[in-house]
Amino acid sequence: MDFSLNKGKGYAKIESYDDETTSQLAKVYERSLRLLGEDPTREGLEKTPLRVAKAMQFLTQGYNMKPEEIIRSAMFREDYQQMVVVKDIELYSMCEHHMLPFFGKAHVAYIPRHHITGLSKIARVVEAFARRLQVQERLTTQIKDCIQNTLNPLGVAVVIEAQHMCMQMRGVQKQHSVTTTSDFTGAFLKNIATREEFFNIIGSRLH
Repeated sequence: MDFSLNKGKGYAKIESYDDETTSQLAKVYERSLRLLGEDPTREGLEKTPLRVAKAMQFLTQGYNMKPEEIIRSAMFREDYQQMVVVKDIELYSMCEHHMLPFFGKAHVAYIPRHHITGLSKIARVVEAFARRLQVQERLTTQIKDCIQNTLNPLGVAVVIEAQHMCMQMRGVQKQHSVTTTSDFTGAFLKNIATREEFFNIIGSRLH
């Protein structure tokens, strides 16, 4: 899976996989099936190692994306200095501890200083960091830092709510637990009223 920056068109997804990586991963997954007691040559599993090899490359495609460049590809000078909020951004990621999915939504806000970015770019930044092996805490901070360092706004706020399959399918097996993380800079960190306005916009009931 590759992403390239087309001049004037932003990022375009290219449906391709590295042949060597795919081949090596497929061998690993074939061996894994055997170690689990399965027969990778039976009809239902015959192509599973190859499918999983491609799926894992897709699920971790964020390593090939450059979030700062995503923002800069649609960055405009604007004197607007009120809150910009993009909420309910769907995210799917992989827990780095068990390599099981966690999924939920991100709410992102910033207060421009001199520049704004295209609204879709905020969602793409979330995607770029989410499509990696992650922990939710780091994911929250990476999104915040990327927007702060690239746009240099008056403040950034990020809240993520997610369900973790490593808590629901295994371990403690609590089916309805939701993990919420947040991180702030600038006006959102220093000004309680600004932070409360953000929480009111995204909804007092976070899930």
